[in-house]
Amino acid sequence: MRSPITGIAAGVPFTALPPADGGPAPLIVTWHMLDAPRSDAAFAAAVPMNGLPAWRVHLGMPMCGARMVDGTMDAGLELLRKDVLMAALYPILVQATEEFPAALESIRAQLPVGDGPVGVLGGSLGGAVALRILADNDIPVFAGAVVNAAIRMRSVVGLFPGEYPYDAESEKVADSVDFVAQAATLAGRAPLLVVSGELDHPSLRADALDLVNAVGDGTELLSIPGLAHALADEPGIEPAPQLPSAREVDAGLTTWFRRHLADAG
Repeated sequence: MRSPITGIAAGVPFTALPPADGGPAPLIVTWHMLDAPRSDAAFAAAVPMNGLPAWRVHLGMPMCGARMVDGTMDAGLELLRKDVLMAALYPILVQATEEFPAALESIRAQLPVGDGPVGVLGGSLGGAVALRILADNDIPVFAGAVVNAAIRMRSVVGLFPGEYPYDAESEKVADSVDFVAQAATLAGRAPLLVVSGELDHPSLRADALDLVNAVGDGTELLSIPGLAHALADEPGIEPAPQLPSAREVDAGLTTWFRRHLADAG
């Protein structure tokens, strides 16, 4: 197994895992969780998908990992306390989505990944990024996958303490991040694997099932026994040994992307 490659792609930090021969191969891009693992390096260690004949490039999310303000999570936690939706979750989602095309162009200039369709994968809020790429972007994708994903923003906001004070603007924002409502757009875009931990938050687990049912053909649900929301132990910033539940997720993702790599060209 080759060592990870770290770098910056159009301002976005990344951890790249090469295929066995280190040569030209299709590309799978990932976005990590805000829970553990909450950095590109930690996500790469949790779900490395070793053995795939593909480059796996794990992108860092805004305000996380190398982009934490002053090297700590304090600034991000303060934004969550200030306004979980409008100051934290939604701006992070928007920035991660909008910076992807330039990051992808830079990755293609740095690594031998070609210009064919890519795979996309995201966990938790990173799952919302992957789904938004599928729903709102015309970059060719050969297959997608999400793990314990933020499928409906209202469900995610509801996980935080207290009743959120929705107003007209935040209502509109929350409704715009509902991928069950966008099922018709997602249908036929690319095969999609929805991974759901059987011990994940009940609302997120229900959303996962709703998404699979709404999108229909080409979408599959993979339930992981014993998996709660996180894929790694706290603090989840540095790479750590793979947990047994994450190993099951990793195996499912590896099988899924291997099945669809032929469509990467």
